[in-house]
Parts: sequence; structure tokens; C-alpha cells
Amino acid sequence: KLKICGKINKNNKVKRTITGEKKMLTSIMVVAGLGIVFASFLTYFYMKFQSEENPLVSKIQQLLPGANCGVCGFAGCNGLAEKLIEGKTTPDKCVLISSENLEKICSLLGIDNMEKKEKKVAKLFCFGGINAKKKFEYKTIKSCSAVKTLFTTNYECQYGCLGYGDCVEVCPVKAINIGENNLPEIDNDLCTGCGKCVEACPKNIICLIPYGKNVYISCSSYDKGPKVIRACKSGCIGCGKCVNICPKEAIKIENNLAIIDYEKCDNCEKCVSECPRKIIFVSNKKVEIAV
Repeated sequence: KLKICGKINKNNKVKRTITGEKKMLTSIMVVAGLGIVFASFLTYFYMKFQSEENPLVSKIQQLLPGANCGVCGFAGCNGLAEKLIEGKTTPDKCVLISSENLEKICSLLGIDNMEKKEKKVAKLFCFGGINAKKKFEYKTIKSCSAVKTLFTTNYECQYGCLGYGDCVEVCPVKAINIGENNLPEIDNDLCTGCGKCVEACPKNIICLIPYGKNVYISCSSYDKGPKVIRACKSGCIGCGKCVNICPKEAIKIENNLAIIDYEKCDNCEKCVSECPRKIIFVSNKKVEIAV
């Protein structure tokens, strides 16, 4: 009897093993079948969308600079090309495009030729940094916007740069870095003039100027001379020496601050050496830091 039971148990075990193998095989076949179905759908949709893609997209994309900087507001050059085809934007949105390629894209799209906008670059109109006196040290949230919201400023000069680099963070082409003066330094050659740093600056002291105009006055203080001197080693005191020496009358004093009219400025640079506070600079020339 024991032998018979043993044979029965053995046979049941074999049956259970065979049944398990069948279930496993069925599961594998089902998964494989689903994989084939999904692959077929993906292949179908890929072929469908590929065949329906407008050939102009690739042609226009080849004429764009390929930087994929996102300054235009779209997802890279391909995104801009697609929006151009859809008529939802214009080719002059690309700040890096050459005049020749701009003309070619206009021709492909069948629109009137556009003139390439004058390139502009960002400039910081402040030379405070380590030259400016602080009211107190701030070491919490490293953000210009945070300081502006909490205290307006932690410097004696209410107009100066806060130096925490909000502009650095938003620059899509990495044209800005914090220099040894604890101020943003902007590379003329890398800057595209997108204006993102202008929008990010809570003190409103980053401005766009024409690329071909080299001279700029690095101060934004409207305080009178004595107060400026107490607050900063390098603020404009409104002395007017730059105004008097400018042969094109391109500089004037407004609210105690020297301002350049770039339509009149001819880059003679005479004002640079005349400034007693040494805050009139030439783009991309090494700036000497006051000590």
C-alpha cells in the first residue's frame, strides 16, 4: 500500500510540474505577443509621422545656427523651425542667425525679407561690489531677489548690485560669471542680447546697449556726490567732466548721474580717461579694481 501511495504521489508531482511549465510557457507567449503588437503600433506611428513631416522643417533647421540656446522661447532650433512652418513666429526671433540665412528662410517661407535686428549686449551699470560699503553681512538665501524682498539691499547704496548672481543663473549661453569684484562680468562675444538677465535683475541695473558701442558708464546711483562718496569708492558723483570732454555731446547729467546717448556716441573713448571715479569702461577691456 505504501508503494502504491508513493507511485500516486510521484505521478501527481509530475503532473503538477507539467502544468506549471505549460502556464509559464503560456505567460511567455502572451508577453511576447503583446510586445509584437506594441512594436507594430510604434513602427506604424513612427512611419506615419515621419512621412507627414514637412520637408521645410529640416531645410529651415539647417539654416538656423544650431546653438539650441532657447533664447527664441522654443525648444531648440528644431522647435523654432516647426513654429515657423506653423506661422506662429518669425525668423528674426533667432538672435544668432546671420543676415544671409535670415533672407533664405524668409524666401522658403514666402514672406517679406526681414532685416536682422541690431545686435545688443547686456551691461551691468554698477561698479560697487567690494568697492561699496555694506550695512550688514547677509549669509542666508543666496539670491538677489531674496535680499531685495527682505531688505531692499544690504549695501549703503540703494541702487547697487547685490552680487548673488540671479543673472548668472538665467543666462542661457553662460555669458555671465561673478568676477573678482563680486560683480557679474558679461562676455560681449557670448552675449546674445536675449534680455533674460535684464528681467532677472531686481535692481534694474542691467541694460542692453548696441553691440557696436563700446563705452558704458558703470553706475546707476541717483544720489548726490557727497552721499555717493560715503557709500562707494566708485560711484558717479555727477561732476560733468565726461560731459564737457565729449565732442559729440553724447553724454548728459540726469538726476546726478552721467548717461550716454548711444545714437550720438562715436566710441572716441575720451570720457574714459577723463572720469575721476574711473567708472567709464570700454567693453571687453580689463577693468582695474579700486583698492
